[in-house]
Amino acid sequence: MTYRIGYIVGSLSSVSINRRLAGALVALAPDTLEFFEIGIADLPLYNRDLDGDYPEVARRFKGDVESADGLLIVSPEYNRSMPGALKNAIDWGSRPWGTNSFARKPTALLGTSSGSIGTAVMQAAMRNVLSFLNVPQLSSPEAYITFKPDEWDGDMVTNESTRAFLTHYMAEFAAFVERVLAHAPGHIGDEG
Repeated sequence: MTYRIGYIVGSLSSVSINRRLAGALVALAPDTLEFFEIGIADLPLYNRDLDGDYPEVARRFKGDVESADGLLIVSPEYNRSMPGALKNAIDWGSRPWGTNSFARKPTALLGTSSGSIGTAVMQAAMRNVLSFLNVPQLSSPEAYITFKPDEWDGDMVTNESTRAFLTHYMAEFAAFVERVLAHAPGHIGDEG
């Protein structure tokens, strides 16, 4: 079975190292995962005054999230937390109240930075938000990737150790998606 995975890059930068990491993850993933990007750059700032008449761009974003079997979130860490654009997207996708598009989507969360702890603090902040939104999260292995420019060629990781770890990470994510969806209402394998 093939699972359709939406990936979200938390950076809006056209030269984002997290966009490069997302490209590497897609390339290293097992064939059971098929990827498409869910863009966040065009979303306006969330305003609950619009809950009664969602803008088309927000409806499209929610529809993209809902159409995915699972989610891969690849994001930098800004000021020891998640980027504002990513949090804004999460707010749009989880509103109006009672229409949370993220609920029950098996999700992996990671990122890269030039710092030695990668994006550990951002991930901790995001895990709290995702838990509140009823999002099953891959908790092991954890991935805190220190970006070293000389270990990359475009979106390809040239460091064998990092490449092997990311390949393992994506295999674990594929197995996690399958496990979660096997027990989800309306999916093949549903026992209810």
